[in-house]
Amino acid sequence: MQLGEWMEREMREQPELLAANASPYFENLKAYCADLKPEMILLAARGSSDHAALYARYLIEIHLGIPVCLAAPSVITKYGTKVKYPHCLAVGISQSGAAPDVSEVIAYMRSQGHPTLAITNTPGSRLSQEADHTLLLNAGEEKSIAATKTYTASLLAMYQLVRALGAELPDPVGGLPTEKFFESSRKAAAECSGLIVRCNPIFTLARGYSFCNAFETTLKLMECALIPAKAYSTADFEHGPKALARPNTACVIFGPTPDGLVETGAEVISAPGANSGPLDPISDILFGQWLALYSARARGLNPDQAHNLSKVTRTL
Repeated sequence: MQLGEWMEREMREQPELLAANASPYFENLKAYCADLKPEMILLAARGSSDHAALYARYLIEIHLGIPVCLAAPSVITKYGTKVKYPHCLAVGISQSGAAPDVSEVIAYMRSQGHPTLAITNTPGSRLSQEADHTLLLNAGEEKSIAATKTYTASLLAMYQLVRALGAELPDPVGGLPTEKFFESSRKAAAECSGLIVRCNPIFTLARGYSFCNAFETTLKLMECALIPAKAYSTADFEHGPKALARPNTACVIFGPTPDGLVETGAEVISAPGANSGPLDPISDILFGQWLALYSARARGLNPDQAHNLSKVTRTL
């Protein structure tokens, strides 16, 4: 059995899975959102789902002009504070639906009379029971520790949610990752993985819509290949961390290369595609996923059985 065999299988399902679910996601969410007029949107998530929430924040604020709050669950679960939110749509994102802190936030928001939406891959999960409406990702079982197909499915779900809330965004059908792009991302990652394994530290940089994928790629490199990495916006990178950029460090870029970065001597790795459109992050992360898988294999590690991790993480 090849190292990361489950992870690769699940990654390869993504083009077909996304194409099949795009329209059903929208129809589900359009019906639910028809009468919603939120003054604010609260997003609760952890891990890869939190990165999908970050993507949603940019989409919502740019295309709907509605302020977004990324929940700090411990405000409710640890400190027991009764936060007085304005009329708010609360969205919980969890591929397992078993994250206790995310479920607690959604339960609290529902008890306060706010509309609540669960986005999960697991029917009957606690999160889906706490929310008054659920969108199932229908991604099938994900056996690998690393979230791959559930992450891109979550990105697509958030894109369709923003459309369902009234944003004038194009139908994603036709703009989702193709098999050809999937293969080009694989080849590019195979060529770059040696640099990732040799360099230290690794930075992932992006801004705007693609900011989520800087964080997701960092997470994948850490959990799959045990490679220390840190994500920054290209703006924040200029405010101090850039001092560490030098020969034998590497920067993975989603988007334009920042001015002056090449001159530092750091290895600059540009993700293929990595455009600045609102739909592009769903395709661009394929490079980050392949990069993590190839880096893990180069180090003799199996990302399907990640060190110190389990598929379902429960925190409060």
